[in-house]
Amino acid sequence: MEVRNYETVFILTPVLNEAQVQETIEKFSQVLKENGAEIINTENWGLKKLAYPIQKKSTGYYHLVEFTGSGNIVDQLEVAFRRDERIIRFLTTVLDKHAVAYNQRRRNGEMNQQKAQKSSEAVAQ
Repeated sequence: MEVRNYETVFILTPVLNEAQVQETIEKFSQVLKENGAEIINTENWGLKKLAYPIQKKSTGYYHLVEFTGSGNIVDQLEVAFRRDERIIRFLTTVLDKHAVAYNQRRRNGEMNQQKAQKSSEAVAQ
């Protein structure tokens, strides 16, 4: 089966403490590893306000996981998300070559360097 690049963002319920949040994140990382996925990057975006209330909650802990794997890995991950009551929402997307390149540049900090160069050039003029 073809190996693809995926990105998953999931929102955890805000009633968890930091230890429970880390435990939940580790649980889903383990699900990916057990099913043959390679985790490329994880980002903890922290507690953020939701655009609209979900299950009478207005905030949630956001977390992003970028990984590679075969197509059936997504099904298994999403089943694990649905079985866990700590997950409010989740979204998994397939990344094309442009999105993979963009994420690589963003991780390396090249996006901020380009913005800094443009702002310094504008100030110099």
